Amino acid sequence: MTETLNPTDQSTKLSLETLDKLPPEVTVPNYGRESLSPGILHFGPGNFHRAHQAVYLDDLFNQGVDHDWAIVGASIMPGDSRLREAMSKQDYLCTVVTQSASTSEARVTGPMIDYLPVGDISAILKTLADPAIRIVSLTVTEGGYFVDASTGKFDSGHASIQADAANMNTPKTVFGCIVNALAGRRDRGESAFTVMSCDNLPHNGAAARAAVVGLAQLVDESLAGWIESNCSFPNGMVDRITPATGDRERSRVRSLFGVADDTPVFCEDYQQWVLEDDFVAGRPAFEKVGVEIVPDVSPYELMKIRILNGGHAVLAYPSALLGIEFAHEAMENELVKGFLEKVQKQEIIPVVPPVPGVDLHDYQSSVMRRFGNPAIADTITRLCHDGSNRQPKFIVPSIADRLASGGNVDGLALACAMWCRYCEGTDEQGESIGPNDPSWDLLQATARASVTEPTAWLAMRDVYGDVGKDERLQEAFSKALAGIRSRGVAAMLKRYIAGVE
Repeated sequence: MTETLNPTDQSTKLSLETLDKLPPEVTVPNYGRESLSPGILHFGPGNFHRAHQAVYLDDLFNQGVDHDWAIVGASIMPGDSRLREAMSKQDYLCTVVTQSASTSEARVTGPMIDYLPVGDISAILKTLADPAIRIVSLTVTEGGYFVDASTGKFDSGHASIQADAANMNTPKTVFGCIVNALAGRRDRGESAFTVMSCDNLPHNGAAARAAVVGLAQLVDESLAGWIESNCSFPNGMVDRITPATGDRERSRVRSLFGVADDTPVFCEDYQQWVLEDDFVAGRPAFEKVGVEIVPDVSPYELMKIRILNGGHAVLAYPSALLGIEFAHEAMENELVKGFLEKVQKQEIIPVVPPVPGVDLHDYQSSVMRRFGNPAIADTITRLCHDGSNRQPKFIVPSIADRLASGGNVDGLALACAMWCRYCEGTDEQGESIGPNDPSWDLLQATARASVTEPTAWLAMRDVYGDVGKDERLQEAFSKALAGIRSRGVAAMLKRYIAGVE
């Protein structure tokens, strides 16, 4: 529908009892809750999961098939309590609003049939012990896999991992719960399950495998071997821009569609899921609803992570420093847009390997169009969030490959310098930038230290690893950072676009 806000609120509270009372333009499930049974436990049922994996399952259930693959939600982090409380009050239903530049469409999805009490480890372990659970899927953020940025490997020495290894009967992490559950299944002579990551990080299945097997090795080498032989960890590339939900979105779903939903999800009218067919205990027929099932997802995920996620990281920090609020507004700024386009075409795409059936420049053009979708209202604050975990995955690998190939990294170094300047805590108008990273205090201290010693920023090994020691990057970064502070963001963007040294 074309957006026309209704100034009067005659919305219907979302629940199973009110589905038939929703406005006719809102699509609702054609299957009944009583037909569903659990098959997937999903850790982290936030916005992206509900706009992506849950939508694919809803499509499948609407075809009348695979109703034994419904989702049970689970969360470890206390911050998810509000989401769980709100969703339980509406029978775990969710309104998903899909938006193009000119139209919005709403559907209610219903593949989640339960959401366990947040942080209730005993309830999580009991559910994981149920043989009906054949897939454990994850959206626990890029930083949730305990990867050491300096080595790219699982950090077995992390305090949380060490704590779980010493107390496997009362784990505190997602991976501790998974290892505990798999140990129980082995001891009872039962089948293992598939661990399916849906997070935006390179080789997400391999990262999940490293975390599960790595933790198991600390506890029981024979268990680690059993997991290696009996579990599977498919890699997958997931893609759908999904902003955070706030009062604006809750108000709009009422005004536009007459639905009172405390946890609606707004997303773009684009979705993609490329998935390796590696499931030890079966899977839903995802291919029936548009999931691309392939033998090797690596080329697709690297393309997406570097061009789309890397693109977000390139545009985010100069936009924030210029006081821009939304991604589509950033794309309306010729300097930000020109900076992003040049970095993508000249520094990122040249180190992205070929992808079967995909023209990388066409893909880059589609990414630019998606970033410019005004209906999404994706905030720059969201794109800036958690840079300490995102930069090592989305930006640093492109820098490493460019340096290895002998190419220049002027644009990528400028993007890093923008992030550093952002972490000082004020924009160019002198407005305060609030904490926006789990490591904010350290980042802010390091950014301020870079005023006198620019390479202090690149010395953060958990972000840059050995790449931060490269003299070519150090030179380009130092020059960029000095230019931002002396000339300003806009001038530095202009100089880069024009090719001025």
